[in-house]
Amino acid sequence: MNETMKNILERRSIRKYKPDMVEKELLDQVIEAGLYAATGHGKQSSVIIAVTDKEFRHELSEENRKIEGWKEGIDPFYGAPVVLLVIANRESPNAVYDGAATLTNMMLAAKALGLGSCWVHRAKQEIDSEFGKKLLSRLHISGDYEGVGHLLLGYPDCEPPKAAKRKPDRVCYV
Repeated sequence: MNETMKNILERRSIRKYKPDMVEKELLDQVIEAGLYAATGHGKQSSVIIAVTDKEFRHELSEENRKIEGWKEGIDPFYGAPVVLLVIANRESPNAVYDGAATLTNMMLAAKALGLGSCWVHRAKQEIDSEFGKKLLSRLHISGDYEGVGHLLLGYPDCEPPKAAKRKPDRVCYV
């Protein structure tokens, strides 16, 4: 089996990370994979916000915890040292799809590089909130953006879960 297919079949969401920071060289490769994702009409509407600063990451984690309504002390980012927040310009009719392709490419790149990843939702609620508007302003990102997802990234501190059995009747050949 070739390496691409192996990564697709073996990639799993990791929900426990070592505190070790991902090396910038590896992080840059994961981000580059996201930037090369397919996009509708070649618009490249998604933007990746790479969060490696502990305080900034904590702010995102806390906002996510509040959105979900979880009690204090819960980290919805599972201890991952890196969060890649993907947003997409709403002016593109394919914005969310472009962002999803970006996230998928980065998950596969992470697997290929020996990193763990997990796609976490709530980015839409986060970016649509006052918190999100202030966050984008703080980062000097202007425009009408929608949150697509957070990609957690780091070194796994657990065995990857086993793949769920694939549901039948999900392909129809014509």
